[in-house]
Amino acid sequence: MSEVVNQQQSSCRDKPGHDGGRKSLVLRAAAAIAVVLVAITGAFAAWVVSLGPLPLDKAQQVSTTVVDRNGKLLRAYAMADGRWRLPVDAKTSIDPGYLKLLFAYEDKRFYEHHGVDPLALSRAGFQLLTRGHIVSGGSTITMQLARLIEPRHQRSVYAKLRQMVRAVELERQLSKDQILDLYLALAPFGGNLEGVRAASIAYFGKEPKRLSLAEAALLVALPQSPERRRLDRYPEAAHAARDRVLDRMVEDGVVSTDDAAQARAVAVPKLRKQIPILAPHSADQAVATMKDAPVIKLTLDATLQRNLEALARDRAIAQGPDVSVAIVAVDNETGDVLARVGSADYFDERRAGQVDMTRAVRSPGSTLKPFIYGLAFEDGFVHPDSLIEDRPIRFGSYAPENFDMTFQGTVPIRKALQLSLNVPAIALLDRVGASRLSSRLKQAGTSLVLPKDEAPGLAMGLGGVGITLQDLVQLYSGLARLGVTRPLREIVQANDRRDTMRLMDQAAAWQVGNVLLGTPPPENGVHNRIAFKTGTSYGYRDAWSVGFDGRITVGVWVGRPDGAPVPGLVGRTAAAPILFDAFARTGKIPAALPKPPRGVLVASNAKLPPPLRRFRPLGELVRSGNDQAPHIQFPLNGSRIDVDQSEGGRNAAMPVKVAGGVLPLTVLVNGVSAGDIDSRRQRLIEPPGPGFARLTVIDATGAADTVVIRVQ
Repeated sequence: MSEVVNQQQSSCRDKPGHDGGRKSLVLRAAAAIAVVLVAITGAFAAWVVSLGPLPLDKAQQVSTTVVDRNGKLLRAYAMADGRWRLPVDAKTSIDPGYLKLLFAYEDKRFYEHHGVDPLALSRAGFQLLTRGHIVSGGSTITMQLARLIEPRHQRSVYAKLRQMVRAVELERQLSKDQILDLYLALAPFGGNLEGVRAASIAYFGKEPKRLSLAEAALLVALPQSPERRRLDRYPEAAHAARDRVLDRMVEDGVVSTDDAAQARAVAVPKLRKQIPILAPHSADQAVATMKDAPVIKLTLDATLQRNLEALARDRAIAQGPDVSVAIVAVDNETGDVLARVGSADYFDERRAGQVDMTRAVRSPGSTLKPFIYGLAFEDGFVHPDSLIEDRPIRFGSYAPENFDMTFQGTVPIRKALQLSLNVPAIALLDRVGASRLSSRLKQAGTSLVLPKDEAPGLAMGLGGVGITLQDLVQLYSGLARLGVTRPLREIVQANDRRDTMRLMDQAAAWQVGNVLLGTPPPENGVHNRIAFKTGTSYGYRDAWSVGFDGRITVGVWVGRPDGAPVPGLVGRTAAAPILFDAFARTGKIPAALPKPPRGVLVASNAKLPPPLRRFRPLGELVRSGNDQAPHIQFPLNGSRIDVDQSEGGRNAAMPVKVAGGVLPLTVLVNGVSAGDIDSRRQRLIEPPGPGFARLTVIDATGAADTVVIRVQ
């Protein structure tokens, strides 16, 4: 009996020990599970680390795009592998309606989740189980972007897990806007089209800023299966996919039934359109200059560029199969190039379309004559209403002749320039000096090309020098700016440091512009609207016309790029009509030229000072005895003159003293006659000012001397 009791007691004592064993087992199991979880977590972490960083640098590479001053696409360049991938800014360049459809169809909680949307994954799984097929995907836009950055051709659990991990990494490194922009740039649309912008331009011929419902739905549908829904191969499949998107949007209440029905009735495009190629020469030059820049902004105006390219193409066809046309349009105030047409057709090999004729050095014909006249006006020995002889004359071995082989006799300077008479121009150049003309044009930012081992000579006045169309336009814009040029600008950069350069004084520049304004226009032009000049190079190789109003300057060149002659190619009939059409295609009425600067002498020939009534060439300036050319002894050139105020608040008279010269001597103050100088070769004049003033003394033979002073 006692043994039984002992056994029972022993059994009671063993129960606590048994419970302790169970707890130990549970603890060991928990510890094992914890170890396994830690191992799995560690393995997962190690796997995540092994993936390495996201290849974002490669994914963010885009096609180089060149845009105009307003951000409109001029030209895009395919990437090295031939893909079109254009940069996208969802906030500024994408239709909000398209984004609304995209979020509703692909990722309703895009701005709420952190890369992975558990609700979307659960919904997709439930639909698959209940309906037996995929109704909607569970991938977020971020996950799709991860797949685009690291493409996987086979679907698997591993690939999906990798996408989820990468999606979380993307959300940690980029903002939502950056993720959206990158997705919109990488999404495939069939063939070599990547991104919604490239697709919209290629399929609809427009930027995705304004899309119809049908277009937006189509762009949402295509990336789901881009190759099987390519519009240029499988338009029916694309049409069906678009309609499914519309049906979903109606079910979700995003789109009304009527709007969806109207969108379904719209046919889908079946052919791709060409990516725009505007201003190809400017774009090529910009890309060569701004290497590795994804977006290059030019000063060009896309609308004007398109209009002038069409004009050049049409007029070149009318001129002949080998003739090309080049046009440059410049804003006078800023020096910005608004349009540059380098050839009639960039892809026309027969016309050497890829050669930029706006930068080609050619003979300018008579287009440099206005600057000869301008320097003559500046020197003060002629006035637009002075008379000049147009008769046979010889300068050494050089005997210039007019284009029509006739002579006009005695004509006003104004008419000589308007009719582009050669003899008067060369006579003035002989007086001004060819070297001085060359130096002044170079000072204004122009590169003149002279024949090898030749110095500037009289022949340069009739085209015996090389110049580019863009340089010629820069010079003429200086006339519009009253004697000051500014280097042309075509690439918009942060630091725009362009100093102005002197061409001639204000009065002279205005006088030249005023004369050119009166040039008889071609048949398609209106008189007194545009100041212009034409030119024809030797042998009918180049036809020119350059003109300006108060707003822009336009230059036109017509000819063969290979320099071969074109019989009958004349500036007035070949280039001038294009010039006036170019102004018309700006869409604006020509602006008035600047008003005459203070002090400009506006008078008829009869009211001019005697020395200014008729120009005498150097050969006729015969002096007797020891007569010398006039020389202003006081005031000295560059001096500062302090004037006293006499009673009544008027400035005290200032003496002008002259040595040499043939009497009578006439003094001009800023181009305005201040009377004759007496026999003592001095005169008291009322000083202009305050500020800079130009004093000129002209003798009876037409010889002159000029000084610039500052009155203070």
